[in-house]
Amino acid sequence: MNNTPVSVKICGLTHASDVAAAARAGAAYGGFVFFARSPRNLTLEAAAALAAEAPLGLAKVALTVNADDAFLDALVARVPLDMLQLHGSEPPARVAQVKARYGLPVMKAVGVGDADDLPKLDSYMAVADQILVDAKPPKGADLPGGNGLAFDWRLIAGRRWPVPWMLAGGLTPDTVAQAVAMTGARQVDVSSGVESAPGTKDAALIAQFVAAAQDRVPTL
Repeated sequence: MNNTPVSVKICGLTHASDVAAAARAGAAYGGFVFFARSPRNLTLEAAAALAAEAPLGLAKVALTVNADDAFLDALVARVPLDMLQLHGSEPPARVAQVKARYGLPVMKAVGVGDADDLPKLDSYMAVADQILVDAKPPKGADLPGGNGLAFDWRLIAGRRWPVPWMLAGGLTPDTVAQAVAMTGARQVDVSSGVESAPGTKDAALIAQFVAAAQDRVPTL
């Protein structure tokens, strides 16, 4: 059994209170979303202010979707970040390009709906620093992630990959422990599962989620 604590990413932080709640609960990562159609979308100015509130130990991750160099240049110049998360249809070559251009670790999100999607994970292993294994959004969905949907965790149960990976997709305080047990994930990501409304984080749910992922009592 792996006794290493599960690392948690709370994605879609929009207020200073969200950052504080994530840090207080023991999250390892805080995610800032830059995607206009998301209810969690931030301006660069708002993100810079939130990043300034993040204490040491909370890695600041920027989620972008098929962003061009102009936007990423502005983002990296304005917001102090620890990682870039590419959550669109960026091919492996683009992941490598972003990593080389900005000198930051890059996490690539890959949507999984069925077994046919698993080979895509392998194609990103050689270029990404981390892989986010997420639920594939339904056709026509406005958002590439944060839809509150899970995939069949049995598809990746017991799998091992050469780079760190993170499990996402429809996780909640009630399901994350089962997801960790079934998949062996040592990192998990949540957004809508700790919200009281789209884009509105709930501090109690954040505490419950992190505690459930790490098999301990929540600290409120």
